[in-house]
Amino acid sequence: MSEPRRCGWAEGTFPEYVRYHDEEWGVPARDDHRQFEFLILESAQAGLSWATILKRREGYRRAFASFDPVRVSRFRRPRIERLLENPAIIRNRAKVEAAVNNAKRFLEVQQEFGSFSAYIWGFVGGIPVVNRWRRDDEVPSTSEAAAALTRDMKVRGFRFVGNTILYAHMQATGLVNDHLVSCFRHRQVIREE
Repeated sequence: MSEPRRCGWAEGTFPEYVRYHDEEWGVPARDDHRQFEFLILESAQAGLSWATILKRREGYRRAFASFDPVRVSRFRRPRIERLLENPAIIRNRAKVEAAVNNAKRFLEVQQEFGSFSAYIWGFVGGIPVVNRWRRDDEVPSTSEAAAALTRDMKVRGFRFVGNTILYAHMQATGLVNDHLVSCFRHRQVIREE
């Protein structure tokens, strides 16, 4: 039995990467827990490969209180210093401090909009943007919606949230379906909405 066709970036990689592509990437996420997890992970990725972060995902889960924004928002200096010694995550002070800051901002957005998901999905009109790319080199690294989201989140005080980071977040959480049309997940993800 032959392997299904996938997006080029998921071909010939390690099993967790293929599983991430096949089961998670592009699936519409409307729950705040998943949104917060990917906000932390995508911000940590800045300047690194997604594979680097994916290999440390469980380390991040343990280090960042199972991605609970309330608990992360309460991290104080001693906890941050311990995180900077944790080899299971990327030990970058600016990224770790941004995660704590962003947890506080995340809770503020929840308070204002009822949920972070309601807020972020508003940037795509509440429904996934379904692109129809045929080649990997057609897939953009940002969009107008990501740029608008970036501007708004920066005004709200979020850090490590540039256009490329937030576009990757939108792809990961299904606000954008950027699976290639030849990929077996393109149609499946549309049906999962």
